[in-house]
Amino acid sequence: MRIHALQHVAFEGLGHIGHWVEKQGYPLSMTRLYAGDPLPTLADFDRLVIMGGPMNIYEDGLYPWLAGERALIREAIAAGKSAVGICLGAQLLADALGSPVVAGRHKEIGWLPIRLTDAGKQSALWAGLPDQPVVFHWHGDTFAIPAGAIHLAESAGCVSQAFVYDNRILGLQFHLESTPDTVRQIVSHCGHELVPSPFVQSAVEIFRDGPDHFPVINRMLETLLTRLG
Repeated sequence: MRIHALQHVAFEGLGHIGHWVEKQGYPLSMTRLYAGDPLPTLADFDRLVIMGGPMNIYEDGLYPWLAGERALIREAIAAGKSAVGICLGAQLLADALGSPVVAGRHKEIGWLPIRLTDAGKQSALWAGLPDQPVVFHWHGDTFAIPAGAIHLAESAGCVSQAFVYDNRILGLQFHLESTPDTVRQIVSHCGHELVPSPFVQSAVEIFRDGPDHFPVINRMLETLLTRLG
């Protein structure tokens, strides 16, 4: 399987996704949109991996490459490609599938639990994985679950946490790819967002809690990436 990653900022890289790709021996290519790299053609990949970023999907004036990226994602879905979206990437997938992306009622930042929906508990994709894992969040926007998709997970601060469409398109609002380095990077670059609120942890809490959760979320990630069609 040929993997192509779309990266929006230098400090949100592949994290544990990169370890999984290397372990599987899959070819990996990448478009660094922030650096002006060209987008791939549909013939260049079998699965898109769409990473996170601090921008919103509708900020075309600030990030002119967003329009081309959105078009590529729509074309990839229509062509039957597989895709995984993380945070901003999940929002881009939801948009491509016809769902609105809006500012969430709450920001969620830090190690916070999600819970499976009834449909998520019945999903073969999630079988055997934790029902209420604590995962790493860093988002303010949210999306509606696309028509025809399975709503997999929710949380107290955000209803739309995960969905799967046609068993080949996976949107995760949270960051299962997180590693100690990727968390340090995002805190370093986006720490100004750590303003006290019901679903925002402090940097101290984020760094304190991480070691207990990285192994669990990374195993979850590997399972989902392997099972996805």
